[in-house]
Amino acid sequence: MTQMTTDECRMVVETVRRFVRDKVQPLEMEVEALGRIPPEKLAALKQEAIALGLYALNMPAEVGGGGLGARDMCLVEEQLGQTSDALIRRIFGQVYPMLMACDPAQRERYLKPTVAGDLICAMAITEPGAGSDAASISTTARLDGDHFVLDGSKHFISDGDIADYVIVMALTDAEKRARGGITLFLVDRDTPGFSVARTQPMMGHRGYGHAELVFQDCRIPRDAVLGEVGQGFKLIMQSVSAIRLAHIGARCAGMAQRVLEMMRQHAATRRQFGQPIGDYQMIQQMIADSAIEIYATRSMVLDCAADIDAGLDPRNKVSMIKVHASETLGRVADRGIQVFGGYGFTKELPLERIYRDARVTRIYDGTSEIHRMLVARGVIRNGLSL
Repeated sequence: MTQMTTDECRMVVETVRRFVRDKVQPLEMEVEALGRIPPEKLAALKQEAIALGLYALNMPAEVGGGGLGARDMCLVEEQLGQTSDALIRRIFGQVYPMLMACDPAQRERYLKPTVAGDLICAMAITEPGAGSDAASISTTARLDGDHFVLDGSKHFISDGDIADYVIVMALTDAEKRARGGITLFLVDRDTPGFSVARTQPMMGHRGYGHAELVFQDCRIPRDAVLGEVGQGFKLIMQSVSAIRLAHIGARCAGMAQRVLEMMRQHAATRRQFGQPIGDYQMIQQMIADSAIEIYATRSMVLDCAADIDAGLDPRNKVSMIKVHASETLGRVADRGIQVFGGYGFTKELPLERIYRDARVTRIYDGTSEIHRMLVARGVIRNGLSL
């Protein structure tokens, strides 16, 4: 990945900011009401994002992506975080870094078309019995001649209902599991034995599907392995820190900033008892606490991103950020509704949607409880090495 100059980075971030504000945010209420993105509007915005060079910014330039480093990507993700996850995915691309493990033939068939926006990929890890403990999956893949046979199910798979292909994590050695017994596979949606059982209605994150996928005697060619047999868990772990940092840390900071700006404007203009409500100390405290927590979150994100760009192991910091950023957004969204009072509880403002969307950030990609455990283990083992 390349590091942009300060001026180049500022220009890209400003372009994304304007695009999100002027083109994407106006679609939010329609997507929330319909539960989907109108296809014709999506196609136009996606093509505009591609034309501006804003699609798949996280992927290397050598495969057609934006080639942004971790820090620059987090600055962009702050701006993307100021709209809904469904719109981010469809307009700017949800391209998973582990696809860089594709072999030459897979690059032509899967990686490059995905980076170009021609294919949609879903990541299938979570199972009914394996959430935060991803290594406890029960989906299996057994070798049978020149094919692997997949059996099992996945759930809560974002975009699983519309994906052209899915990256599936499966057991190839039940004894070794995370230590050489888990493999990733590229599975086309029309593969016999692969089906979408249902999409699960959610409290938030409307506009895209969260699917339950079933693999029953699903035969895939031996060359569908992504990376090496047995190295799937390692491959996931190599990518997951940057994904969590950008998609949760930076996006949560961005969404919290949007709420804070709404609070600021409302506190200055809403009058009660003859004066702006921003003159009251209890309102000031909610605004001040939000500003402090957002600043802390943003500082943590950019510090950790610099570590990733420098080649350092970010895992303990990322776990801290996962907890802090997700819980900060929840608190800021709650304060935002409180500052707006009854109006904040209506669907006429984005606050109630943000409040619902924020709740799941404390759950997916490892719950707050799991990440606190990881932080504690790291501190006990190595001390607070920052």
